Amino acid sequence: MFGSALLGLIMMPLVWGQPYPIPPTCYSKVLAMGREITQRAAEIKRDYDTRSCTEHFPDLYIDMHNACVMSTMRTYLSMLSGLRERRCGYTRKVQSLRAMVSQLHIITGQKCHGELVFTYDDCAVLASRSG
Repeated sequence: MFGSALLGLIMMPLVWGQPYPIPPTCYSKVLAMGREITQRAAEIKRDYDTRSCTEHFPDLYIDMHNACVMSTMRTYLSMLSGLRERRCGYTRKVQSLRAMVSQLHIITGQKCHGELVFTYDDCAVLASRSG
């Protein structure tokens, strides 16, 4: 009886959850960042302050399972860097998006290199799913 009560007390925190938050895995982190970047890229195309200089940008869709995502991020970073010639390139939203895309590119290429597996390599899918 004492053993089952002790076992119950030991198992209780496991049932109720961890007493401290579990840090995200590299995979879950890049998935979340990819979704947020896709959302923010759409927002800067609609925003009044940045619409005039980002309307020519292609819609950005980040699919972390597609090997073409790395080249897509590099291209988009290049386009965001080209906005420095225009006033809207210095807005907080554009600066934040540029930093996030750059950070995701670094995390994907260096930090999570062994943890991520690209399941397909189809650049046309990224273009057709955007928007």
